[in-house]
Formats: sequence, C-alpha cells, structure tokens
Amino acid sequence: MDLGLLLHALIPSSTSVAILAAFFTYLAIVGPILPGKVVSGVILQDGSRLHYRCNGLLSLLLLVALLGMAAKMGYISPTVISDRGLELLSATFVFSCIVTLALYAAGCKSRNQGSSLKPHLTGNLIHDWWFGIQLNPQCMGIDLKFFFVRAGMMGWLIINLSVLARSIQDATLSQSMILYQLFCVLYILDYFFYEEYMTSTWDIIAERLGFMLGWWLLNNKPELTTASVIANCFVFLIGYLVFRGANKQKHVFKKNPKAPIWGRPPKVIGGKLLASGFWGVARHCNYLGDLLLALSFSLPCGISSPIPYFYPIYLLILLIWRERRDEARCATKYKEVWAEYCKLVPWRILPYFY
Repeated sequence: MDLGLLLHALIPSSTSVAILAAFFTYLAIVGPILPGKVVSGVILQDGSRLHYRCNGLLSLLLLVALLGMAAKMGYISPTVISDRGLELLSATFVFSCIVTLALYAAGCKSRNQGSSLKPHLTGNLIHDWWFGIQLNPQCMGIDLKFFFVRAGMMGWLIINLSVLARSIQDATLSQSMILYQLFCVLYILDYFFYEEYMTSTWDIIAERLGFMLGWWLLNNKPELTTASVIANCFVFLIGYLVFRGANKQKHVFKKNPKAPIWGRPPKVIGGKLLASGFWGVARHCNYLGDLLLALSFSLPCGISSPIPYFYPIYLLILLIWRERRDEARCATKYKEVWAEYCKLVPWRILPYFY
C-alpha cells in the first residue's frame, strides 16, 4: 500500500463513525437495564462506594447474537470491521481525543469535593490530560472508566470475529488463526465471567490491539509445528492460572481477610497486606500472568517478524512503569508495613529475576 492509499484509508468515513456510535450507544443502553449482579466497589477516601452492575457477559452474548442475526439477514457484512479497520482505528483515535479533552474540561469546571469527582490538577496541561483529573468521571449516571474498559474488551472480540469471518470467506483460515482466536475468546469470556473482580483492581486502560494481530495473520500464514502449538498452549495456560489466580486471591482477601489461600490461613503483614499465595511469590505476580497471556496471543504469528510482538513488548514497558509508580504509592501509604512486605517478598514481578 502506497502512502496516498494509506492516508486515504486512515480518514474516518461516515460508515466507520456510524459503527462506532452504534457500538457505544448499544453499551450505554443495555448496561443499566440488563440483569446482573450489583457489586460494591472499594471504599473511597470520603467513605463513599460506587456500585457496578456486572452484566458484561450477558451484554456481550446479546451483542454477538444480534450481530449474527443481522449478518444472516443481510443487514450488515460480517467482514465490515476487518474491511474498514484503518478507518475505525482513526475514528476511535479521534473519538478518544475528544472524550479525554471533554473529561479534562468537565473536570476543571467541577466543584464536587467527593472522592470520585474531585478534580486533581497539577497545573501541567499535558500531565492532567494524559493521566486524568477525576477518579471516576461519570456521564448520565454511567461510570466512564468501567464503561470504556468493558467497551475495549467487547470491541476486541467483535474485531476478532470480523477478522475470522474474512479469513473464512477468503479460504485462508490457518492453524495460527484458530489458535489466536481461541486464546482471545477464552480470555475475553473469562474476563466477563469474573467481571466483578475488576471492581477491586487498579486496571490498565489500554488498547488490546486485537485488530493488529488478526490483520497480520490474514496477510501472513506462519506454519506452526506440533511442539510450537503445545508450547503456545502451555504459555497461555500458565499465564491464565497466574493472572486469574492472583486477581481472585486479592479480590477474595479484600472481601474476607480470613479466607484460606491455597488451603491455609492467609499470611497478612500489618493487618493490611496479603503475603500468601501468589502474593507471597512476587509483589505484582498478576502482571506476570498478564505478560504471559499477551505473549501467548502473539506466539501463533511465529517469529518471522517482530510486528506481532508489539503488544507484549508495549505491555512489558507499561507494566514495569506502572509497577514502579505502584511501589512508590504503596511505600507512601503503608510505610514500614510495606518495607516489611518487601523484605518478605523481594521479587517484584518474576521470581529470582526481577
């Protein structure tokens, strides 16, 4: 593709804007009305708590069913997203810029002193725009942080399904594509099955870049040996067990500090910090699971090109940066309790290495 065609493909069309608008409108409508478990969030500094309706799995299944019926009846093309990938990418980027600028402007004008909406301004425009100035901004009663994390996970699956449809339509479905799609759908369904666990985590707001990897597989057909497939499955399984296990242990501990961990009473430092299970192995063991999962999404692409490994490399840099910030925050918050925890659990992410 020459530069002119590439630039033309990046210009958002009315169709790409309509697709994006329809997607967000659907989520805004079904989120508050579909049945789901209502979960209380963590207690904020002012003593308040947000409440989240965890109906993401039902919302996702209904969306896939509606899109499937629409495609079957000929109202939409199942490959519309993969066909307009670059347009949708640029439309989403423009939308993100508009939303974050709107949030910055709304935050600056806010006079609310509650923990969720109190503005935290540093005076540095770029810093405040990038990191945000409100903890839990809302729009028409919708918690935007929870909303956009959910939108990102659902969007990832819809992108993948469109890429899969294109692969089937072009008769280019490969073993690598099947493996990639399988890992992604298991991860996404697991996310929504345990959606309530996310209410107690400091989640990463980052694109999953599902389109990039799927698109790469459409245009490249790496051949995987049986040993490669088994190794890839092993990486995914270990990553999943560590990621899900660590987050579940933390969530359960916050709900019930006396609940057993790995069949034993939990070891707690200073009555605040869990030092059992995965959290007794490394201080950010859940990041290790996340990194292994990210790697497993890229491994089906083979090793002929570094392009598919952009996401795990990006995530590695992001998580190390985040881990450093988290360490500084915890050291300030817990003081000597954190120092004791660091002595007991010296490893940050990967035991015996980092």
